[in-house]
Amino acid sequence: MEIKKIQKLYGSLPQAGAFLKTLEDKSATTVFLKGLLASAAPLFFSSIHERMGTAVLFVLNDADEAGYFYHDLTQIMGQENVLFFPSSYRRAVKYGQRDAASEILRTEVLARLRKSPPLIPPRGEEQTGNRGNNSLHPNGTLTPKGEEQTGNRGNNSLHPDGTLTPKGEEQTGNRGNNCLHPDGTLPFGGVGGGYSLYIVASPEAIAELVITQKQLDERRLSMKVGNTVDIVEMTRQLRDYGFRETDYVYEPGQFALRGSILDVYSYNSELPFRLDFFGDEIDSIRTFEVETQLSKDKKTEIEIVPELASLTETKIPFLSFLPKDTLLVMKDFTFVHDSIDRIYKDGFSSQAMTERMEGKTEAEQQQIRREMVRESQLVSPSAFAAVASGFRRVEFGSNAADKAKKRENNGVGDKTALIAFDISPQPLFHKNFDLLTKTLEDYLLQGYTLYILADSAKQTQRLRDIFDSKDGGDDYDERYNKALSRSSENESVCSRLPFTPVDKTLHEGFADNTLRVCFFTDHQIFDRFHKYNLRSDKARAGKIALTMKELQEMEPGDYIVHVDYGIGKFAGLVRVPTGGSYQEMIRIVYQRGDIVDVSIHSLYKISKYRSNGSGEPPRLSTLGTGAWERLKERTKKRIKDIARDLIKLYAKRRHEKGFSFSPDTFMQHELEASFLYEDTPDQQKATTEVKADMESSRPMDRLVCGDVGFGKTEIAVRAAFKAACDSKQVAVLVPTTVLAFQHYQTFRDRLRNLPVRIDYLSRARSAKQTRTVLNDLEEGKVDILVGTHKLIGKNVKWKDLGLLIIDEEQKFGVSTKEKLRTLKTNVDTLTMSATPIPRTLQFSLMGARDMSIMRTPPPNRYPIQTELATFGHEIIADAINFEMSRNGQVFFVNDRISNLQSLADLIKKYVPDARIAIGHGQMKPEELEEIIMGFINYDYDVLLSTTIVENGIDISNANTIIINDAHRFGLSDLHQMRGRVGRSNRKAFCYLLSPPLASLNNEARRRLEALETFSDLGSGFNLAMQDLDIRGAGNLLGAEQSGFMEDLGYETYQKILNQAVTELKNDEFADMYAEEMAEGKLISGEEFVEDCAVESDLEMYFPDTYVPGSSERMLLYRELDNIESDEELDAYHKRLEDRFGKMPREGIELMQVVPLRRLGKKLGCEKIILKQGRMQMQFVSNKESAYYQSKAFDSVLNFISHNPRRCNLKEIHGKRSMVVNEVKTVGEAVAVLQDICKLNI
Repeated sequence: MEIKKIQKLYGSLPQAGAFLKTLEDKSATTVFLKGLLASAAPLFFSSIHERMGTAVLFVLNDADEAGYFYHDLTQIMGQENVLFFPSSYRRAVKYGQRDAASEILRTEVLARLRKSPPLIPPRGEEQTGNRGNNSLHPNGTLTPKGEEQTGNRGNNSLHPDGTLTPKGEEQTGNRGNNCLHPDGTLPFGGVGGGYSLYIVASPEAIAELVITQKQLDERRLSMKVGNTVDIVEMTRQLRDYGFRETDYVYEPGQFALRGSILDVYSYNSELPFRLDFFGDEIDSIRTFEVETQLSKDKKTEIEIVPELASLTETKIPFLSFLPKDTLLVMKDFTFVHDSIDRIYKDGFSSQAMTERMEGKTEAEQQQIRREMVRESQLVSPSAFAAVASGFRRVEFGSNAADKAKKRENNGVGDKTALIAFDISPQPLFHKNFDLLTKTLEDYLLQGYTLYILADSAKQTQRLRDIFDSKDGGDDYDERYNKALSRSSENESVCSRLPFTPVDKTLHEGFADNTLRVCFFTDHQIFDRFHKYNLRSDKARAGKIALTMKELQEMEPGDYIVHVDYGIGKFAGLVRVPTGGSYQEMIRIVYQRGDIVDVSIHSLYKISKYRSNGSGEPPRLSTLGTGAWERLKERTKKRIKDIARDLIKLYAKRRHEKGFSFSPDTFMQHELEASFLYEDTPDQQKATTEVKADMESSRPMDRLVCGDVGFGKTEIAVRAAFKAACDSKQVAVLVPTTVLAFQHYQTFRDRLRNLPVRIDYLSRARSAKQTRTVLNDLEEGKVDILVGTHKLIGKNVKWKDLGLLIIDEEQKFGVSTKEKLRTLKTNVDTLTMSATPIPRTLQFSLMGARDMSIMRTPPPNRYPIQTELATFGHEIIADAINFEMSRNGQVFFVNDRISNLQSLADLIKKYVPDARIAIGHGQMKPEELEEIIMGFINYDYDVLLSTTIVENGIDISNANTIIINDAHRFGLSDLHQMRGRVGRSNRKAFCYLLSPPLASLNNEARRRLEALETFSDLGSGFNLAMQDLDIRGAGNLLGAEQSGFMEDLGYETYQKILNQAVTELKNDEFADMYAEEMAEGKLISGEEFVEDCAVESDLEMYFPDTYVPGSSERMLLYRELDNIESDEELDAYHKRLEDRFGKMPREGIELMQVVPLRRLGKKLGCEKIILKQGRMQMQFVSNKESAYYQSKAFDSVLNFISHNPRRCNLKEIHGKRSMVVNEVKTVGEAVAVLQDICKLNI
């Protein structure tokens, strides 16, 4: 069912007609809506929106409340007529940190109020006759149903022009747009005769002053399709307004001119605009996405508005900016007034002033001093009260009646009106489904209709499954049939409880006792966090996109690594003559000024140098000495030793017979249905893959990779239970005692009431407990055993081990891994890792293990509110006090052990009642364990530690993390540490303390700003991969590799790893492939070549007139280099034409290289040379390779036999190649390779 139908249903409430009628009575200055609770308030106001006809300002008690109210209104009404007006400051106003994304929303509201289009059709509808049961008498009482209403209408009627009718004037005939329909609704224009716009705000937002209407009008540029505009004059005007010119637009206040395309990011739009000119005429206007830079929607006209917040001219209260007939709606006027009073008294802190003035010139500092004076930025409480008194007010909520009575008792002379609602908030079920079922049955028996609101159909289905599985008791059928007979919509009846699913959700469910309906939300039933989204999220995405881009792009002077030549400095892109044409090349400068120009088709051999972040610049390689080759060979040898073991293990496992587990039982389905969160697509896929591996006869060896909090443990629980159902034992191996205890609790809670016994082994258990567990294990009484490396000790004897689950494998030592290797040959193994493993490494290890990667974050988890701040006792005390006030705990991370004690003293001084524990890596393991266990058991409020919290501790009660000297950490470290909080249903906070941003280098500042923007759980996953430091994926192959990675750079290390694995396949393990081919397995040439290089004398590049900026062209070349399918290539082509216009000939030729390389690799070509109208294909170097027995090479031989005159097979210096004549373009070369592929592959 659509949520719009609920809106319509709610509009039929008698209170709706009564409210509108009261608004017509201009003498009633305040209306109290008693008992309008939960999401009934936004639902009520949305149902009367079309009949209001005035602007309405909703002021909720805080920013979150306002966010949820706005969410509910937009869910029902859409976004066209609902705007959000936030505070322009990121945190409390006193800290003075402005947020560009919030300023967009504020400017949008101001611009829209100035424009104020009538959004409702014209008046002029005939209205006489029977007015139904929703009309009010002049005295405010409801007219009896069916009473005729003409003649003397008292003082409550409006003329069509919006003026009050003199008392006693006759009103029949054409009634204009301000009167009621016979059914009690107002036609079109509504109460005030204007346009109907809803604005949602909080006290912090309206506490700030705004510019005047006149100032706004002077700073607006209007653009329309078909207008003639002087582009030079327009760009000058944009600069005058404070817009900055850049190559590409990513943030508000920027513009970019590329040929005939002008991109502008205006402050009144969530998306930037793209204007396409034909000469001086505006040919088209589109909005575009910041992340992809791709066009989105077409526009016919737009307004461009600059940043308004920094203007120092005279400002006015926001209420003075509103139309005079605006209605103010709030829960509690006194609370709003007091909040504004508090904000005004706090003003701006001296710390905020110091932070903003850091690194600024004297003139800029004076400007900041002028700006940060409360009188020029904030509204005083007396001014607010004076302006607010000129508006009509509505107050709603549970204590509205008390406030009305209080005003009466205090002798306040204003006329008030009271309208009562009978609404009960949704009861709390705390996931108790028996209580839920009983409650819903009770409502049904009282004749209520049930509506359950959920954003996902899966959640509705899950509820139905749960209701179906509940036993209703002896008299259930009789009660159920009674309820069923009353259900209005048979289509929505489930087999147990009849309810109607609704396609969208609101924030707080409720039961309306007047309409006798229940609107319950699924997230409250399942006890899940409910998230609201604001349109400013799009603007924040720009900062993320820019950070991603800056991490990837290469600027001249950056250190880069070429696989064949070593570490050099990037000197930019250069145009080099080759034959009769030009090629674009990448210039790299080495030691002694030596220069190497590399073709853009060899980009896959180049990577940006990424070290462990120590800040030390690498040594440039010297060409011609062989040092780089020797380093590569040493690395390759070590990699081959590891890879050889992996491939041997893989070969051994191929011939081993494992246990085939049975298909899922009904208990397995029950366990999976009881998972409280919705499975992400990746989680579903990983679960299916794990179960399929377990059911096959080959032993499973699967690695499940995913960010913190992505649901890896749930997959392990499901796999363990599946094994236990077949009477097999499960070992769950974890690196630390603390994790062992946590995993034991997780498994125990998830498998409660199911027939399995779970236990754990670690140092924390006494000798007697350990003996009991080991005896029971040997007798088969323990099904699932969680533990540290003790699990693989000699004294641990299993009756029938069927599944081994390893969490965070990279944290185990070499000896543990060796023991595991012997244990794993015929036991199913599931490994879990939170380290994001890049795709290249994944492909390298494909031969050895299967992998499931979980990239999608779970929906509706709490975003972690991340705030950047300068170190100071104020902010630390605020954060700790707030967390302690809600009985929570705080992680305080500091990267140096030496000053932990002084930090503890500082906290003790400003938060005397905080219980503080100190933990760091130099303590004895037992001591550290004791402290962490004490923190888990809530013996301490603050855990002050080094980065140990990064290693997998999950404490649901710790929801604030403070990271000191955050600029010293890598992005993946910060992301991992922040993931330790926000694991429960509470809002979590992360404070990144660093020196003022102005004093940090560019990279550190970008990193912190990006993290502040990445508030969603898991959204930093890809970014963490970009900035992955050596400890990340390196340890997957053993810590001994990190030295090589330091010398080679991280990405180059992966490339060499790829080469090493390919060489092993061609040399030492050629017989294994021959054996696979003999078994009938199709093996293509891709198995034998690492990549296919292309050399050519054709012109193939993006001209700088088409794509300005060498770093942008490099990014586009790299993106093109990584494309693997025709669909991706088409999408890439469309994106470029959208951003830069029609593609030139050189660009189209360059695009063809992608399918050429892909097909060449498939056919086993190491290199393709296109010169002088001929194509030379060079095949696998090793003549003994199994490639020459493969179907891929057969198809090449077939092509030669079909085209003997055109082709020629050669062998020069032991290298085999084929020359094909008459190939003049890349397109023709692609056609030839496609013909070869068709012959056999």
